[in-house]
Amino acid sequence: MSQKVAVLGTGKIGEALLSGMIRAGWAPDDLLVTARRPERAEELRTRYGVTPVTNTEAAKTADTLILTVKPQDMGTLLDELAPHVPADRLVISGAAGIPTSFFEERLAAGTPVVRVMTNTPALVDEAMSVISAGSHATEQHLAHAEEIFGGVGKTLRVPESQQDACTALSGSGPAYFFYLVEAMTDAGILLGLPRDKAHDLIVQSAIGAAVMLRDSGEHPVKLRGNVTSPAGTTINAIRELENHGVRAALIAALEAARDRSRELATGKKD
Repeated sequence: MSQKVAVLGTGKIGEALLSGMIRAGWAPDDLLVTARRPERAEELRTRYGVTPVTNTEAAKTADTLILTVKPQDMGTLLDELAPHVPADRLVISGAAGIPTSFFEERLAAGTPVVRVMTNTPALVDEAMSVISAGSHATEQHLAHAEEIFGGVGKTLRVPESQQDACTALSGSGPAYFFYLVEAMTDAGILLGLPRDKAHDLIVQSAIGAAVMLRDSGEHPVKLRGNVTSPAGTTINAIRELENHGVRAALIAALEAARDRSRELATGKKD
């Protein structure tokens, strides 16, 4: 692969993407990184053999710019990049809530922008990355974004109008599962199990259930029904979940996450 790709703002997700690209066959010589702290940049150079550069240097020399800074920092970064980004550069944004129009208005006319929402399982090559095209992005640009993010998991194309919903469901999604595991672990302790055993039981159950959902092709209602015997333990647990409004609470939580994603596009910080 001869194209140069720069990851700007290489935090945890940026580093996961970087390492995934190298595992997928990208040459470290073709990968550029930027970081706020010089010691962080040197750490990335030592670990991966990539080239640390300034944001300006990245804008001038890379064929593709992947912007992984926080949403509230994106405007400042674009102000720095705009004078140096030619209109033929592909710009990929990984910032929650910020539409492609935000970038198109600040960069040279015709600049192709692709919006991607990935999630933290990128750290273990199990990410779900949702990809949307801006006004000037072509099929080739989308395929290039898929090639990059495919190194850390699965990709899915959606219209940009669905990005906020995907952010709520998938971008933030791992946190909901971690929250559930935390609560179930506490329940296991309450029921008399040591924490480590409760944790192992729940994590393996979660992995097994996820694989069944992925590979069986069955609807989750059917899979749940296979576990739920008449007058058994599972149906009693499900009754309590329904009595406490867990389903309604999840729906409300995801609506709140979607709404916050929309607020981020307006620059609202709290």
